[in-house]
Amino acid sequence: MLLNLSNHPASAWSTAQLHIAQSTYGDVYDLAFPAIDPNWSVAEVTQLAETYFKEIINMTPIPQAVHLMGEMTFSFALINLLRVEGITCVASTARRQSIDKGEGRKEIVFEFVQFRAYF
Repeated sequence: MLLNLSNHPASAWSTAQLHIAQSTYGDVYDLAFPAIDPNWSVAEVTQLAETYFKEIINMTPIPQAVHLMGEMTFSFALINLLRVEGITCVASTARRQSIDKGEGRKEIVFEFVQFRAYF
């Protein structure tokens, strides 16, 4: 099972991303990414990462992998905790297409490519 811990629920993923996730990991479950206050201390971010770590390792079943995309210091702390438990953490990679809409407006389109393990 793949746990999606990001600001983008799997229901909003492209068909390609969802297909690859399911064919690689099986079921996909969402866990909303927490709001991280930019004024928090390292200790506060670490505590939140430890709370999420405990929640994840107590899931049934324990995720085979965690798709983790979000605030970098929290993600780094949680990735380190999960790796010690042998849980793979992955990021989604994408091609970024910028479309000039004129009058100072731009549309950004991301095309999913793959899940890449944090190493």
